[in-house]
Amino acid sequence: MTETGYPWPIETTELDNGLRVVVSEDRTAPVVAVNLWYDVGSRHEPAGQTGFAHLFEHLMFEGSVNVAKTEHMRLVQGAGGSLNATTNPDRTNYFNTVPAEHLELVLWLEADRMGGLVPALTQETLDNQREVVKNERRQRYENVPYGDAWLRLLPLLYPPGHPYHHATIGSMADLNAADLATFQAFHTTYYAPNNAVLTVVGDVTPSDVFALADKYFGALPARADIPAAPDGRTVVPTGVPARETVTADVPSPRIYLAHRTHPFGGPGYDAATVLAAVLGGGRGSRLYQRLADGARLAQPDTVAAYGVDLAHAPAPLIVTGTARPGVSADELEAGLVTVVDEVATGGVTEDELDRVRALLTTSWWRQMSTVDGRADILGRYATQFGDPARAGDRLPGWLAVTADRIAELAAQTLRPQDRATLTYLPEEEREREAGR
Repeated sequence: MTETGYPWPIETTELDNGLRVVVSEDRTAPVVAVNLWYDVGSRHEPAGQTGFAHLFEHLMFEGSVNVAKTEHMRLVQGAGGSLNATTNPDRTNYFNTVPAEHLELVLWLEADRMGGLVPALTQETLDNQREVVKNERRQRYENVPYGDAWLRLLPLLYPPGHPYHHATIGSMADLNAADLATFQAFHTTYYAPNNAVLTVVGDVTPSDVFALADKYFGALPARADIPAAPDGRTVVPTGVPARETVTADVPSPRIYLAHRTHPFGGPGYDAATVLAAVLGGGRGSRLYQRLADGARLAQPDTVAAYGVDLAHAPAPLIVTGTARPGVSADELEAGLVTVVDEVATGGVTEDELDRVRALLTTSWWRQMSTVDGRADILGRYATQFGDPARAGDRLPGWLAVTADRIAELAAQTLRPQDRATLTYLPEEEREREAGR
């Protein structure tokens, strides 16, 4: 990544069935990353079908027409490769990194489960993976201190009916209610070549990749009637702060302050990214200096500020901290609010911006240092913005953010009346309050 563009070659094509193929040749090492972005995430889920996109991430490893259950993973790992998948509100992503000579194997595997999952999907497989996802919800969200924060913040930030109102994990009720035919229809609707981007980065020749992509994916039919995702870019401010207090089995009070900013991918979100790093990026950040080192209100390893890269809605900027022993939730919240409000009214310094520019440059190059990191970001920009080369705009966008732009953004988006506050209280604190 240079300040003028993406430094590796990018070649693209589109198959007759609409599959977009992105190739970036890099002969540095004999490895290749294969990354498949499907334009389906939790924001696409109709009412009553929350959690479907994430469940399909699991089901896609459970066998297809020509690949037996668990064989996909065994074949890739047996070839010396690694693989995984993730789901978020905007997309579902499947990624593999293998020695370059096994590229054809991975393309065959991905094509087989794109076009051949539904005939192989059984009620037994569905029931098994539904239980796996429900158990994941319990382990990652429900039975972990502060684990359900994201599930609670989304409804505070986005109203009912908004595509980002619910979390990717979905609800137990929706997962229990859906039958096999409903899941098969969901896959048929969204797992189509014209709803996907295939990105290959590494020790390859683009023309060879294009030929292999056509060989394995070219016969898969396009889907003519993929539903448009609901528009989430507009959230009408209520002018009233949103607030929720949770008393739970947590060791200390914790506060989350969240504000809606701008969608990922544009100058507004670039400024929000820089602002988040000024507030909570490392030990030199304002939150750390003021609340962990200075007033000693927050535990040092818990103060943070970060954006969530949502591409089709005003994305949130979240500030958080966990109280030190003896510090109340009210004291911690007052400290966090003071730091946030000071940025909103007084802006940031050039020294802070210089520190953050260095941090973000390092972070960017860390992702760009691997073929799988590059494959993922090229797939993202091809899927969400129609042009993988726009990945080259990201670091220059961050570096171009000025103190004046930060001040403008902070004044617009960090207003108290648009703030969502989530507070966690230990159970014993409620008991103390009740005994007063």
